[in-house]
Amino acid sequence: MKLISAARMRDLERRVIQERGITGYELMDRAGRGVAEVVRHLADAAGTVNPSALLFAGRGNNGGDAFAAARHLQDMGFDVMVWLAGTEQQIHGDALKHLSLAKSEGIEVEEYPTREDWENNLAYPYVADFLVDGLLGTGSSGPARGPIAAAIRYINAIGNDAFVVSIDLPSGIHADTGVAEGDAVNADVTATLGLPKIGLVSPAALEFVGNVEVIDIGLPEDLVAALPSESELELIYSTELKRLLPRRLRSSHKGTYGHALLITGARGYAGAAILASRAALRSGVGLVSVLTPESVAPIVAGAVPEAMVFGAPETPEGTMAASVWDRWGPRAGEFDAILAGPGLMRHHETRQLLDRLLAEMETPLVFDADALNVFAGEAERLSNARASLVITPHPGEMARLLGTDVATVQADRLGAARRAAAVTHATVTLKGAGTIVLAEDLPACINLTGNPGMATGGAGDVLAGLLTGLLAQGLTPFDAACAAVFIHGRAGDMAAWRGSQAGLIAGDIVAEIPYAFRELTWR
Repeated sequence: MKLISAARMRDLERRVIQERGITGYELMDRAGRGVAEVVRHLADAAGTVNPSALLFAGRGNNGGDAFAAARHLQDMGFDVMVWLAGTEQQIHGDALKHLSLAKSEGIEVEEYPTREDWENNLAYPYVADFLVDGLLGTGSSGPARGPIAAAIRYINAIGNDAFVVSIDLPSGIHADTGVAEGDAVNADVTATLGLPKIGLVSPAALEFVGNVEVIDIGLPEDLVAALPSESELELIYSTELKRLLPRRLRSSHKGTYGHALLITGARGYAGAAILASRAALRSGVGLVSVLTPESVAPIVAGAVPEAMVFGAPETPEGTMAASVWDRWGPRAGEFDAILAGPGLMRHHETRQLLDRLLAEMETPLVFDADALNVFAGEAERLSNARASLVITPHPGEMARLLGTDVATVQADRLGAARRAAAVTHATVTLKGAGTIVLAEDLPACINLTGNPGMATGGAGDVLAGLLTGLLAQGLTPFDAACAAVFIHGRAGDMAAWRGSQAGLIAGDIVAEIPYAFRELTWR
């Protein structure tokens, strides 16, 4: 999905109003309804009973969106209150119309026009399940001041006890740069309007924006299609992933949706094989075979009865012996995608096995974890792959692969991913906050689903298995990677919403994958 500057968004809205006959009032109402739907979805996912929302409104159009959202939330059964960082006399235009309508429907609006008012509020904070930030929009620049800055500090002070949703962008960050020039709201979700703003994907903004939900306000498709690209990145989002998962045929059988082979595990690392296998099975693939050392195979088979598990000869250290491919190489044509890496360990025979996969296989490959670590400082060796290759490094693995350090990778994640793609000729998935997916000659994409609770052992194994399952179903490597990181992150979000980030484990992500798919397909 295209990223857009604040100026371009304002011009687009102007054209919609002038050329398509849609009023500013109607666009504001659509924005408010979309924000309310995001909040309701979060409340439903968390199982919140009798949900309440406190909305914070500024004096501009972002405040108008908050007034509209308040009305729609009340219609959805929320207990709603609006706090205005200013006075009603300072509200004008379409925002004033929505303020008047909200009040006419019985919504309480309280005025807090001074910094001291907000400091007093902090002494006796209002308890609500959701805090909705409508203080500043794309038209703001420079640091927040006066009552707006004080309101931002109020939201951040009580944000640990509520779910924070920002309208369009977190108040206090710049729409184009993502930089917080002063106080800025720490949002759990940013419900951006129409199209995502460039600043939302800036490294400077990632600590503020949380997840990004794109609200459809009815922008005409032809006008959006004609917009020039304004960013090196595009946002991975559900609306553009849906085309990848067509309706399943009634005549389908288990051979219809591909066969994935997972080469994974070592003595003491059965968990990696189990998690990757479970995730692959949840991807929608028809069949999953797992090749793992003989001492590990019974553990994996008992934990994943839906997979076909095969024991492989192993080294004295409990890793997979390279000789396994003498028997399995001739069978490679049975599989539609092959994963290697999770739990394999960095043994010299692991390297021999992977070299053979690269040199001999014409089946699409996914290399993760130790399948990348054994090529530390030798990324160019991965360019020897006969088949298409997807690599899924986290920053540490990327640093080892490129012969650099984590700080350098994190300082320019897009640059590191581009370098890896150029050297390996693979589709690169650089994991982390703002996972990047890119391949040579294709747009670089960024994913903003997921949360800090997913920084837990095994989460990467889940992504690798999910990606391999999608690849086995016939998706291109780039499409499979984009879909996998979005679904993986969304499943992690759903696990956190139902429970908590702190208590999240990799198995919780696997359990939520079927529900995350619902965002892309209802079948």
